[in-house]
Amino acid sequence: MNSLNFAEVKFSGMRQRQKVKADPESGTLFLNGKSLSIKQAALDVPISGTVYGTMFNYQEDLNSINTFAPPYGTPPRAPVLYIKPANTLIACNSPIPFPDGEDGLSMGAALGIVIGKTAYKISRETAYEYISGYTIVNDVSIPHQSFYRPAIKEKIQDGFCPAGPWVIDREYIEDPDSLLISVYLNGELKQQNHTSELVRPISQLLADVTNFMTLYQGDVLLAGVPAYPPIAKRGDIVKITIEKIGFIENMLQPDDSLHKEGSQ
Repeated sequence: MNSLNFAEVKFSGMRQRQKVKADPESGTLFLNGKSLSIKQAALDVPISGTVYGTMFNYQEDLNSINTFAPPYGTPPRAPVLYIKPANTLIACNSPIPFPDGEDGLSMGAALGIVIGKTAYKISRETAYEYISGYTIVNDVSIPHQSFYRPAIKEKIQDGFCPAGPWVIDREYIEDPDSLLISVYLNGELKQQNHTSELVRPISQLLADVTNFMTLYQGDVLLAGVPAYPPIAKRGDIVKITIEKIGFIENMLQPDDSLHKEGSQ
C-alpha cells in the first residue's frame, strides 16, 4: 500500500466535510477502521466556495492563439478568469449531463487550488500559506472558438464541473508545479500534461489574482486547462488523474434523462 495522506471528503447526505486518510493512487479512503473505495463511499462534492477558472495558463494553450484581435492586440498581462457556478458542480461518479444537439464535450483536466484563508494582495513567497489543499476538477465545456465574449452557454451548463473525490491536504503536495495530469476516455489514455508547463506557477498565479481581487476560504482557483482537451461522446467514461492527488471518474449521459430523474 502507498503512503496515506490526510484528505477532506463530503459524504452524500452529510452537511459537514470529514477528515479521513486516503490512498490517492488506489482511490481508497479510511475511516473508523474501515476502508472504502471512492465508488463505494457515495461521495459528494468536497468544495463549497466559488470556483474560478483560469484561461491561457498553459504555455501551449497560450501559443495556440495566433493573434489577439483588437482591442486587445497582445496576450493578456494579468490572469484571465471565469466562474464555474454552483449549478455546474457534481461529485465523482455522478453523471455529466450531455446536452441534446451536441456532438462532443471538452474534458478540461485542471488542478484545483483550495483556498484556506482570506487572500488579498499576497506575495509569491507567502502564497502557499493561503492554500488548504488540492483537488481534481474536470472543467467541462462545449467546444467553442471565440475568446472575446463570455462562453456562458458553453461552460456553465448543469454538471459541467465535476470535482473531487477529496481535497488532499497541502502538506502532502511538496511541489504543485511538478504534477503529471492524465485524461482517459473509456480506459484509453488521451492526454498528458504537467503543471511544470504553466505560464504562471501556482504561487505566482495566486499572487497575480489576489492583486486585483480577494479569494476567500473555500474558494477554488483552477490552475488552468491544457490546450486541445479530449472530446468525449455520450456514454463515454472520463477519468482524470493527478499525481499524488488521485483520480475522478464520471460518465456522460443524456441531459434530458437526467433532468427527468431530478424533477420526479
